[in-house]
Amino acid sequence: MKSPAFCDALRVRRLWLPVAGLLAALLVGCAAPQRAAMVVPAPGEQSWNTVAQAAWQEVQLPGKTPTVYRLDAHAPVNGRGLHTALKANAQSSASMLRAPVRIEADALGRVDFSWLVPKLITNADMGQRDGDDSPVRLILAFEGDRSKFSAKDAMVNELARLLTGEEMPYATLMYVWCNKRPVDSVISSPRTDRIRKIVVESGAQGLTQWRNYERDIRADYLRAFGEAPGALVAIGLMSDSDNTHSNAVAWYGPIALR
Repeated sequence: MKSPAFCDALRVRRLWLPVAGLLAALLVGCAAPQRAAMVVPAPGEQSWNTVAQAAWQEVQLPGKTPTVYRLDAHAPVNGRGLHTALKANAQSSASMLRAPVRIEADALGRVDFSWLVPKLITNADMGQRDGDDSPVRLILAFEGDRSKFSAKDAMVNELARLLTGEEMPYATLMYVWCNKRPVDSVISSPRTDRIRKIVVESGAQGLTQWRNYERDIRADYLRAFGEAPGALVAIGLMSDSDNTHSNAVAWYGPIALR
């Protein structure tokens, strides 16, 4: 006969497996990630990021090989010479970087960001549970009234609390590069509708080039979720290839909240 402790552990494992790939988005709004490492420039390098650079932390996922993030000299978007970019190297891996912020809803403006992607992940499909990988993502986490959660999302929130000690954000908005869906499409996560993804780049056009974006946070949130946003509490980025067991490399330029 199996012990009660063994049965409890098995029950948690059965709950854990379907949402393991979800935790990066859930953790972006948490205050104290486990196994976090500070991400700062090497001596003499220019500041990589204008968003709370000293507070950027690496968040690893239990049971997942972490993506490697390193500061790297790379050609700038315009002009000559080199500037410091953040290189992400995902080898069947998933982890993220995040920084806490606090911008109240009535003060939300725009977010400026850029990235360079050499190639897409062939079998990725962010609308499917088994294909939800992307070479680049920018992630925004928001506060809100969690009493509005559906029964499914309330369960996911409780599971996040059990596994991380923190509640998941009320809502998570991602900007992504999609293989096929048209620009400005909104993709709901296959695991929870509290995560919505807006396609800012689609297909192979634009590969190997720096791509710049200026997005109106309030307008994008309203279109994705159908309601006004709460306070922005964290920002993150993520390159992942664990679901498709593939390799992906990308560079992130500076991220600025205006």
